[in-house]
Amino acid sequence: MTQNDRSGAEAGRGHGGVPDSEHRGLIGLLPPAARPFALLARFDRPIGWWLLFWPCAFGLALAGGALARWDLLLWLLLGAIAMRGAGCVYNDIIDRDLDRQVARTASRPLANGAVSRKAAWIWLGLLCLIGLITWLQLNWTARLVALGSLALVAAYPFMKRITWWPQAWLGLVFSWGALVGWSAFTGTVPLGAILLYAGCVFWVIGYDTIYALQDREDDALVGIRSSALRLGKNVRVGVASCYLATLALWLMAFGQRFPDPFAYLALLPVAAHLAWQVATLRPEDGADALAKFRSNSLAGLLMALACFVVGTA
Repeated sequence: MTQNDRSGAEAGRGHGGVPDSEHRGLIGLLPPAARPFALLARFDRPIGWWLLFWPCAFGLALAGGALARWDLLLWLLLGAIAMRGAGCVYNDIIDRDLDRQVARTASRPLANGAVSRKAAWIWLGLLCLIGLITWLQLNWTARLVALGSLALVAAYPFMKRITWWPQAWLGLVFSWGALVGWSAFTGTVPLGAILLYAGCVFWVIGYDTIYALQDREDDALVGIRSSALRLGKNVRVGVASCYLATLALWLMAFGQRFPDPFAYLALLPVAAHLAWQVATLRPEDGADALAKFRSNSLAGLLMALACFVVGTA
């Protein structure tokens, strides 16, 4: 973590923010008592819910349901916001003591004492209730598929303690929506959905490795493991390899859905964006790593449009 990142962390402690917060002004509009809970659920960082939502949109769009079930896209977005928030609250409950030792996370509401652990559990329950409402909008196949992710979600906070690749586990979790979105429209999980999901897993590993570049020094000091630390000086090659695997698997998913070479052209914009991330990445610059990570919201939009084109062809 750079000196600027550390200074940002110190500045953020004064009002419960963290250096990578966005839209803090919107949080400021809330009543003072509600602000720590909004920060705990990362409502100041919408990038997280977009990255959870996009695989859902990929699955629904590539299955051909983006127009017929446009309402389901809205429900999936609401579910992504609520469940990403719930995941963050759960993660912070588990990681409270570790977060106090890392400059970027020391100002989180549980770590700095702004929210008690009991209040955090209640907030977690309320967010899960919103997720339950979204879950009830799905058909039974998609409901069962969605339930399959719960064990992965519960185990994620512990992965950084036992493996150098917690980003891979996060990939399994954050990509699950591709299976949910596809099955929500078709009632099935065919090979194309599985290939789409696998490609999303590698996409998440790539962009979360970039995100983890911000914390390498602090992570090493407190014993947290990450792919960014494991890859060391080879991080650019590692991210590039993940993105290449992503594109290869997405190509195969497109081929399953619409076996026409012209369908592959729809992937060119997102492929160009991922290539730009790798080519311009500055691994030692925390601000650049954060900017590249956030740019994956655009990558998700480009992929969603590609899935829409192929799914409606």
